[in-house]
Amino acid sequence: MASRKLLKKNVNYITSELFAECVINSLYVPGTDKDKADQLMTEILNVRDEYISRISHTEPGNVKAYYKKFHADFNSKIDSIIEALGNLK
Repeated sequence: MASRKLLKKNVNYITSELFAECVINSLYVPGTDKDKADQLMTEILNVRDEYISRISHTEPGNVKAYYKKFHADFNSKIDSIIEALGNLK
């Protein structure tokens, strides 16, 4: 299991890159729906807050299963954000 500090850095990095990509699409790609982009940026920030909080408050007991579920949930959420980012037009 990676350290919590490293895991938090990875979550922050991934979400900041997605946020930057959304801002770039919103500002520089013609035909992008600004309202959808704003909603997606809000969702990205909420995902970041939720998963950083989940790292900080690990459930006692079966830690390995907790982080396995954490990774699966995070990856599926990021995949859905990437898909929504591709559908901003």
